[in-house]
Amino acid sequence: MSTNVDPIRASVLHRRLKSITEEMGLTLLRTTRSPILNEARDFVTGLYDARGRMLEQSEYIPVLAFALQPACEHVAAYFGDDVHEGDVILHNDVFSGGNQNNDVAVFRPIFRERRLVAWAACKGHQADIGGAQAGGYNPEAREVWQEALRITPLKVHERGRLRRDVWRMIFANIRYGIVEEDIKAQIGATRVGERGMHELFGRFDARAFDDCVEYLFDASERMVRREIAAIPDGVYRGESWAFYDGVDDGSRMRIALAVTVRGDEVTFDFTGSSPQTPGFVNAPFSATASALLLTFLMLINPDVPHNGGILRPIRIVNPEGSFLNASFPAATTFGNSITGPTSDAIFRAFSQALPKMVTAGWNRMMGFTITGRDPRSDRSYVDILFLALKGGSGATWGADGYDHIGLINCAGGILAQDYEMFEIHDPHRLLRHEYAPDSAGAGRWRGGLGVETEFVIDGEDVTGIAFGDGVEEEARAFGLFGGKAGGVNEITITAPDGSVRRPKAKEILRGIPRGAVYRQRAGGGGGYGDPRERPVGLVVADVLDGVLSVEAARDDYGVVVDQRTLALDEQATRLCRGTR
Repeated sequence: MSTNVDPIRASVLHRRLKSITEEMGLTLLRTTRSPILNEARDFVTGLYDARGRMLEQSEYIPVLAFALQPACEHVAAYFGDDVHEGDVILHNDVFSGGNQNNDVAVFRPIFRERRLVAWAACKGHQADIGGAQAGGYNPEAREVWQEALRITPLKVHERGRLRRDVWRMIFANIRYGIVEEDIKAQIGATRVGERGMHELFGRFDARAFDDCVEYLFDASERMVRREIAAIPDGVYRGESWAFYDGVDDGSRMRIALAVTVRGDEVTFDFTGSSPQTPGFVNAPFSATASALLLTFLMLINPDVPHNGGILRPIRIVNPEGSFLNASFPAATTFGNSITGPTSDAIFRAFSQALPKMVTAGWNRMMGFTITGRDPRSDRSYVDILFLALKGGSGATWGADGYDHIGLINCAGGILAQDYEMFEIHDPHRLLRHEYAPDSAGAGRWRGGLGVETEFVIDGEDVTGIAFGDGVEEEARAFGLFGGKAGGVNEITITAPDGSVRRPKAKEILRGIPRGAVYRQRAGGGGGYGDPRERPVGLVVADVLDGVLSVEAARDDYGVVVDQRTLALDEQATRLCRGTR
């Protein structure tokens, strides 16, 4: 690090790099066509140095925290000197730094006086990516080729000219035209990043820019090391489980984690975790690393800048061949969704060292994608139903969990669809979407509430794809320090003839009839601390709001409320709370 760097000037550079990534994000929000991107915001934007090290990022969902740097490093090494101004490169391959097949990255090299100095990049979840199943989630996949079109580093623009043959080959293998339009929008976002960097170059000469970048890397590293040094030295162990590999009923996959804190460095060791599965319940290394990073960042100073320096004090041991680091050619589309179980193991481990920083469990993933034909337009459609899967977060010391926040890998980044836009985009008629009573885990601080969603499917040729691990009783969001578990997930589809289908956690349901009613209950987060220590007034308020039943108030919290008047019975409450 140069000793001549002005800290104020370096701070100005940091804020400008951050604002450029945010401008790139605003471009995507206003130019993409898929609601997955422009409503749910399932993307990340970033700037990277010539070697692919993170300069700054804006993760619109947290699971993408480490989704671009490994791929950028691979792209930079793959092309070497064969990159030129005007090149645009696509990538999604999970066996060369990608995190999920549907998450397609766009990279644009940035030059300064004919020297490669940086990359502008963005990655977004696409509505389709080829493979055997529309929409990309295929619980029946047994290898990567059944999941997706693999895009290893591939130039689609070379020296500013579109390679039409390459472009047509890619999109001939993708079902929905909307994907082509969204990739164009991503290319535009990288152009915004390039322009922003060139503006910066007018304010920082090459030496000053490089010195400030190294200063920022070193500053982030120092901040993370200070946070780690504040954790007592030791080995902390956590365990959690993912449920049902999509092949063998009742199967369970163990996450074994040992966290070693020594001085100002930390090692996360997943040795002993279950081997990779024959189905798609596997993760590539990058997906597990992202899950680890987003969870760890929740436990330390939130003001740490997101650049390559944060990774220096962190070591990850994740043996290849486990379901957390699957070997080629495994199916891995469910990998991002293993973030929930991975975070559970991390929170359980750190609850021994940082009891007031961790949260109780978050509601597990129970996703459902619907594909079909919209009779209003005679066009195909796909929806991942972000509206329905948003459960509650776990409570923590001093605070209840967030209601209807979604999965921990999204942590509020994935927005619920606007009701009117939901019915415009899809041939569905929304009947109900509201907080689910008694879904929050009881505790001194209760978990966040889940939701109940109900709508009529008015599409034709409809297929549903369930992809989750949250329907099992054991998958309920766990409580901490006497707190109770959150509610369980549940999906039912009732046909017009009254027959009911309850999908497994991973299953393709073909031939869903028009007029069927879809119902989903997304569970709440786990509670923290003894429920009998929760202030009586807060319990009564939840009863009056209709999110806690009179029975649960009595049984879980020891608070007695009159069934008819909803008035507090103070004497009965004192008696109830006095007996355990």
